Amino acid sequence: MSSLLVKPQSGNGRVTHVTPQNANWTYVGFDLHRLVPGDNVSAPTGEREVCLVMVTGSAKVTVGEQDFGTVGGRKTPFDGSPAAVYVPAGAHWQVVAESQLELAVCSAPDNSGDLPARVISAGDLSQETRGKGSNTRYVTNILPEDQPAQSLLVVEVITPGGNTSSYPPHKHDQDNLPHESLLEETYYHRLNPPQGFGFQRVYTDDRSLDEAMAVEDGDVTLVPRGYHPCATCHGYDLYYLNVMAGPRRTWKFHNAKEHEWLFEQK
Repeated sequence: MSSLLVKPQSGNGRVTHVTPQNANWTYVGFDLHRLVPGDNVSAPTGEREVCLVMVTGSAKVTVGEQDFGTVGGRKTPFDGSPAAVYVPAGAHWQVVAESQLELAVCSAPDNSGDLPARVISAGDLSQETRGKGSNTRYVTNILPEDQPAQSLLVVEVITPGGNTSSYPPHKHDQDNLPHESLLEETYYHRLNPPQGFGFQRVYTDDRSLDEAMAVEDGDVTLVPRGYHPCATCHGYDLYYLNVMAGPRRTWKFHNAKEHEWLFEQK
């Protein structure tokens, strides 16, 4: 199995645990918790900022002495808008599940901790449609670069069955602004219906990295560098939650030159 493919553990609790140390990179952390009503999870942020995303379900969320009440509520990641909570460095957060809950904990370095904790609700989200034809996908920006954070960029995407996504292939692995930014990235994949599967390829121009992976419901893929297109099979919609971070908080990507002709299609 590819070292870039992270399979979830079975059962409840923390089922996925990606850190800069075990991913062999510098910035992005990603945990996924599956909780039943009444379960709770909490942690200090330390020197990192955190975006708590209620992928499914609802929970009571507190950060320090701040009680944000009930956050979330959608039944599946394909059913409506997400809800999230931003937590700065130097804070302590707690989540108590009110229903079956799938909680994503996205993290990246925060050297200041000077932003306030806040709920990111449906009214704070921006949505867009990208691509056309069999390359159409639907994007919800949870923590884009025009919203306050120190390092994190968080977005979720739904790709209809039979379509491609993160395509034509692009990369963001060079700290070369204004042309390209260096961003590590994780993909948390869900399929609808859940027995489906899709594919993701991560590769560089010189093919020193070239991994093609079948992704199933609950898998996480790591993109340390290179191009990273996805495709999902007919009949199965693909959801993914992206977490990106790097030395500069901006998304500037470079398209694979041999595929740029696709942008010229009518």
